[in-house]
Amino acid sequence: MDGLTAHFRALPDEAPLAMPTQCLRTASASNRMPTTTPRMMLARRMLVIGGAILFTAEGAHEMYLVLGGSGLTILQLGILAVFVVLFAWIALAFTSAVCGFFSLIAGGGSGLGISVTGPLPSLASRTALLMPTYNEAPTRVMAALEAIHGALRGCDAVAHFDIFILSDTTDPDVWIAEEAAFLALRGRTGDDGRIFYRRRPKNIQRKAGNIGEWVRRFGASYPQMLVLDADSVMTGEVIVRMAAAMERNPDVGLIQTLPIIVNGSTLFARMQQFAGRVYGPLIAHGIAWWHGSEGNYWGHNAVIRTQAFAEQAGLPELRGRKPFGGHILSHDFVEAALMRRGGWAVHMIPSLQGSYEESPPSLTELAVRDRRWCQGNLQHAAVLSARGLHWVSRLHLLMGIGSYITAPLWLLFLVTGILISLQARFVPPNYFPAGRSLFPLWPSVDPVRSMWVFVGTMAVLLAPKMLAYVVLLFNAEERRGCGGAIRAFVSLLLETLIAGLIAPVAMLIQSMHVVSILGGRDGGWQPQKRDDGGIAFRDVARAYWRYTVFGLLLGVLAFFVSFALALWMSPVVIGLALAIPLVALTGSRKAGLALRRAGLLLIPEERAPPSVLEHALALQRDLATAPTPPSLQRLLSDPALLGAHRAMLAPPRRPREGPIDPHLVMGLAKLDEVETLQGASTHLAKSELAAVLADRRGLDRLASLRA
Repeated sequence: MDGLTAHFRALPDEAPLAMPTQCLRTASASNRMPTTTPRMMLARRMLVIGGAILFTAEGAHEMYLVLGGSGLTILQLGILAVFVVLFAWIALAFTSAVCGFFSLIAGGGSGLGISVTGPLPSLASRTALLMPTYNEAPTRVMAALEAIHGALRGCDAVAHFDIFILSDTTDPDVWIAEEAAFLALRGRTGDDGRIFYRRRPKNIQRKAGNIGEWVRRFGASYPQMLVLDADSVMTGEVIVRMAAAMERNPDVGLIQTLPIIVNGSTLFARMQQFAGRVYGPLIAHGIAWWHGSEGNYWGHNAVIRTQAFAEQAGLPELRGRKPFGGHILSHDFVEAALMRRGGWAVHMIPSLQGSYEESPPSLTELAVRDRRWCQGNLQHAAVLSARGLHWVSRLHLLMGIGSYITAPLWLLFLVTGILISLQARFVPPNYFPAGRSLFPLWPSVDPVRSMWVFVGTMAVLLAPKMLAYVVLLFNAEERRGCGGAIRAFVSLLLETLIAGLIAPVAMLIQSMHVVSILGGRDGGWQPQKRDDGGIAFRDVARAYWRYTVFGLLLGVLAFFVSFALALWMSPVVIGLALAIPLVALTGSRKAGLALRRAGLLLIPEERAPPSVLEHALALQRDLATAPTPPSLQRLLSDPALLGAHRAMLAPPRRPREGPIDPHLVMGLAKLDEVETLQGASTHLAKSELAAVLADRRGLDRLASLRA
C-alpha cells in the first residue's frame, strides 16, 4: 500500500454484539410492562376497535336487508361475507382516523418527554446512522448523508453521531462509484473519523441481514442506531430529539416518527406526497393514540436501541420454500413485534417533523415495490402464531396481510355482484322451496337501501380525508403551504378523483401479485427506481392494454345484464378502460409540474423547503453533473481510489478455505483472453467483474491491461 493509503481505514475497530436468532415456536413473552405506556390504553383500544365492530355490525345488517333478508342464496351469502370483511377494514381505519382528528386538534402526538419546539436536549452517548444501500445511485446516497451531516453540525451535535454506508451493491460499476463517492464525502466534510463504508460481497438476508451484520460487528460501541433508507433525509433537530428521548427512556426499544414524502415532480408522485402530507398526520396520530407502547416499525427513519434489537430481532428463516419460506422480506413489522415481545416499548411520535422520504414516480414503479412488499407481508402468516407476541403486534401483522388480501377481495366482491345480477336475470327463481309455506318466497334486492349502503360505505371511506382537511383549516401555516383553503380543497378533490380512477388498476395489479405469490413464484429483490424517468407511451400501452380490454369487457357484460348494473360498475369500468392514458398521465413530469405552477397538490415543504432538503437537492444536482470516467478506468487511474479499494477488500482466503467462487474462476479465465479494460468490461458479466474486483489477483490482472 502506498503512502496515500498507508493510514486509510474505512471502518472503526470492531465491537461485536451477540444477536441470537429468535425462535418463533418456543420463546415466551417478557412480563415487563413498559413504563412509557400511556394511560387508559384499554379504554382507547375499546373505543377504536369496539367502534369499528359496531360500524361493521350495522353495515352487515344493512347489507343483509339489501339482499332480501331471509333465504339468501349461496352467492348472496358469499357477497355478504366479503362485504363484512371489507367494511371492517375501512371501519377500523375510520375510527382510528377520528381519534387522530381529536388528537391533532388537541395538540397530541408527542410523548417520551419530547419537546417539539423547545431547546435541543444535550446528548451523552453515540448513535450510529446506518445507510443500507443496494445498487442505488451513489450521488443520491452521499448527497443525503452530507446534508444530514451538515444539519447535525449545525446543531453542534455531530460529535455524537457516526455514519455508516452499508453497501450490499452487486453491480461493479455502482460499487466503484460508491467507493469514490465515499472518499469524496470524507474529503468534503473533513470527517474521516466518523464516516465509514462497508460492502458485503453477498447480500444475505437482504436489508435485515445488512443491518444484522453491522450489529454483530460494531453494535457494542453504539447504544442507539438510526436506520435510514436510500431516499431518507432528516433534520438535525429531529435526530437529536429522538436520540435524546432514547437516552432518557431506558425501556424504549424503538422510536418512529412520520416520514413526509417530498421531491415529487410527476403527477403520481405529487399525488402521493399531497396525500401523505395532508392525510398522513391524521392517520399517524390516530394509530399512535391507540397503539401506545405497542407501535410498529416502518423500516427506516427510526431510532432503535441497539441492545434491544440485538437481543430480540435476530430473524429466523421461515420453514418451507419461497415465496413463503426463507428469509423474512418485510422484516420491520416482525422486528418491532419481537422487540415488544421482549418487553421493549415501541413508540410512534407523529408530532415530530423533519423526517423525509420520496415516492415512486409512477404506478409502474410502485407496482415493482409493491410486489416485494406483498410477498413479505403474506409471509407474516407464518409469524402470526409465534409464541409470546403482544396481541396488538399480531394485529399489526394481520393488517399488513390484509393490506394486500383486500385487493382480491374487492375483485371477488365485484365479480360476485355480477354473478348475482346474472342469476337474477337468467335463472328462474324458486317461489315455492321445499317444505310448507303459506306464501311464496319473493326474491328481492332493495334498490333504495342498496343506494344508502353504497353512500354510507363511501362516507366511511372518504371521511378521513375530510377530517384531515378540517385540521388543515385550523393550521394557518400549513394551510398556506398547501396553497390556501380553496386550492387545498381543489387538490383534495383532484387527488380523490384520480386515485379513485387508478384504484381498479391497482386492485388488479395487487390481485395478480397475490395470485402469483400463492402460486409459488418468488419476486426477488429489484432496486427501487427513484428518479422520474418517464415511460414511453408505447411501453405503457404494452404493459396495461390487458387492463383496458378487461374493463371494456366488464362494461359490456354489465350493460348486457342491466343498465342499473352498468351504472353501479361505471367507476371501475372507466378506471380500467382508461388505464393506459391514466398511467401515462400520472407518470408525466410535465403534468405534475403544471399542477404545481397552478398551485395544486402543493405541500408546505415545497413553498418553504427545509434547509436540509435544499442542501441535499443542491448536492445531488452538483454531483450528478460531474463527469465520471468508466468504472475500471476510474479505479485504475486513481491511486488513492485503488489503494482504498485494496484496503477495503476482505483478507485473502487460505487454500481450500470455503467453496470455490465460480464467478471468480470464470472472470479470471476471461481476463486471460482480453488485452484492454474495454474488453474486460465487455466480455465479463457483472457478477464475474464484481468477483474479480473483490480479489487481489484479479485486480493485478486488471492493472496489467491497457486502458
